[in-house]
Amino acid sequence: MARVVRFYQHGGPEVLRIESADIPPPGPGEVQIRVKALGLNRAEALLRSGTYIENPPLPSGLGLEAAGIVEAVGFGAEGFQPGDVVSVIPPISMVRWPAYGELATFPVEHIVRHPPSLDWGTAASVWMQYLTAYGALIEISKLHAGDFVVITAASSSVGIAAIQIANMVGATAIAVTRTSKKKAALFEVGAKHVIAAAEEDLGSRLTEIAGTVGVRVVLDAIGGPILGPLSSAMAKGGILIEYGGLSREPTLFPLFTVLSKMLTVRGYLVHEIVSHPSRLAAAKKFIIEGLSAGSLKPIIARTFRFDQIVEAHHFLESTEQIGKIVVTL
Repeated sequence: MARVVRFYQHGGPEVLRIESADIPPPGPGEVQIRVKALGLNRAEALLRSGTYIENPPLPSGLGLEAAGIVEAVGFGAEGFQPGDVVSVIPPISMVRWPAYGELATFPVEHIVRHPPSLDWGTAASVWMQYLTAYGALIEISKLHAGDFVVITAASSSVGIAAIQIANMVGATAIAVTRTSKKKAALFEVGAKHVIAAAEEDLGSRLTEIAGTVGVRVVLDAIGGPILGPLSSAMAKGGILIEYGGLSREPTLFPLFTVLSKMLTVRGYLVHEIVSHPSRLAAAKKFIIEGLSAGSLKPIIARTFRFDQIVEAHHFLESTEQIGKIVVTL
């Protein structure tokens, strides 16, 4: 028996229950780990509330990221043995492979030996944020030295990862946050410029920063009205990556700006990296090298205990955190 988190109905954090369950051994091609820490993601709050891209049968588990010790190895899952220290690349389905539990099972290709310098909480905070930012900025946008890149929702774990990756390749990171409350923290994590969108004119500030060169890459998690000033500040031939939809307002497509500047507007999910072996291998190499060199360093907003999972989800839904929320077991 092992403790796991499940929910029997959609709703707020209070629907999460910790209960004991029989956990079957890993199947062919799977690895089971004894979880030491979990990294929390907004996708888990969306699944719990019934607004995620998956629609699970209830009751359901949840969770995308974990770090721990290999407990058992299924037939054909080569390269790992009990006792190995590992972390987990988010699977395509957290319903099929939920992470929230004392024991969790994943496909072997999602198991990684992370740098030994990482503690449990940091190791559980790596893969979702850096894979998301890497896929958008490096693989798709080909971000390089001299580029201006705008990063919205910049205080999120993905936003911070994007700032760090931009700095790795010599690009200029322009962080967009809602108010000036988080400006100092964003400068501290490496943003070259920070714009408080609720307090400043976003379009004017972007023009002031990027000038006639313009912004070549935008990584946007918000959508809504912000798309207008973002696209207006872009360079001809620029690319705008949409990977979220935090705005509750309608997203109006800036047709004439896109046409006149020959912009690319592209939807993106980290699944396209995770599900492609060669692309995932390249991403893992980039991220592990960055972690080992210290260029990539997850920022932990707050740590909770496993029996505080409801409180952790309340904090996940707040706008107070800068970086990742971790749950330890």
